[in-house]
Amino acid sequence: MTANGRTSTAPDVADVVALGESMVTFLPSRPGRLADVPSFDRAIGGAESNVACVLAAAGHSVRWVGRVGADGFGDHLVEAIGGYGVDVRAVRRDPARPTGIYFRTAGDRATDAHEVAYYRAGSAASAMSAGTMDLDAIRSGRILHLSGITPALSADCLGLTRELTARRPGRPLVSFDVNHRPGLWRDAGHGHGPEVLLELARGADLVFVGDDEARDAWGLDGPEAVRAALPEPELLVVKQGATGATAFHGALGADQVTSVPALHVDVVAAVGAGDAFAAGFLSATLRDLPVRDRLRHGHLMAAAALTVPGDLATPPARDHADRLAALDDTAWGRLRLGPGWTQDGERPGDRTGEGADEEVRTP
Repeated sequence: MTANGRTSTAPDVADVVALGESMVTFLPSRPGRLADVPSFDRAIGGAESNVACVLAAAGHSVRWVGRVGADGFGDHLVEAIGGYGVDVRAVRRDPARPTGIYFRTAGDRATDAHEVAYYRAGSAASAMSAGTMDLDAIRSGRILHLSGITPALSADCLGLTRELTARRPGRPLVSFDVNHRPGLWRDAGHGHGPEVLLELARGADLVFVGDDEARDAWGLDGPEAVRAALPEPELLVVKQGATGATAFHGALGADQVTSVPALHVDVVAAVGAGDAFAAGFLSATLRDLPVRDRLRHGHLMAAAALTVPGDLATPPARDHADRLAALDDTAWGRLRLGPGWTQDGERPGDRTGEGADEEVRTP
């Protein structure tokens, strides 16, 4: 190990490397205002580490790269994420900065009653930079997965993300989930969030963005408008909530367009679905499946997250997911998935019902 804490040994090649902040999450023991909740249960949270955990649970080799404090919360994050089978050897420990934490209410994130209290300012993750992180480890995957949360954390984090999205020969396929969080950018002081996110997305090979966040951040209405603003990525996925998702793919100026409707889901909790969708799409990308099937695997992983209480769910077995993804359009449209559907051998019913929002984002 070198003097600045960076490893000098070339890391093994992983299917996916995910870089970003993970935090300890405190979930309320009962509904109500944060002021009224008497106790909380501890969990983990972080868009990029969520993607890493789902991919590892689905059988892929995955490395999470981040920075946590040299404290008990940092220990918990490293152990919990590693427990999913994620390689955490490249995670850096910061003796001078704490691990980020946050508290949230039990209610639906889409309602005005939802509260979230972040304690992440000055966190260890905010000190991520090209000088404090192991760039060889970060670039050691077939796919490098990033999100728009990281550049909002600090000027150093923005600089690192710009370095990783710069188009250079030999880089891994760069996946970028826009993840626009206005609350993070409001006090950032190192750039205007929407402009920065558009710049970074243009440097990626694969981009995920919700049509709602594209409208909020960039004033764009509809997948075609998003593609017009983002012609550079080889593959652009626009998530449309209960409607489905649309992918633009192919050579610049000669796009193919593939749309897949969302599944009917009996929702338990509308959290974690966006990260799960990205994981499902990336898993299918690693297997070089057709774009339609990549979108379907994204929807299936999102359905797994929506039918459990927390952010992370056990993904369906690969052959189970492949069987569902191969259904004809009529059978796909009849599927309705509820709690327990991912269990091996269990086939979901063909009942019809109302669709659910695929992702509800925290401000």
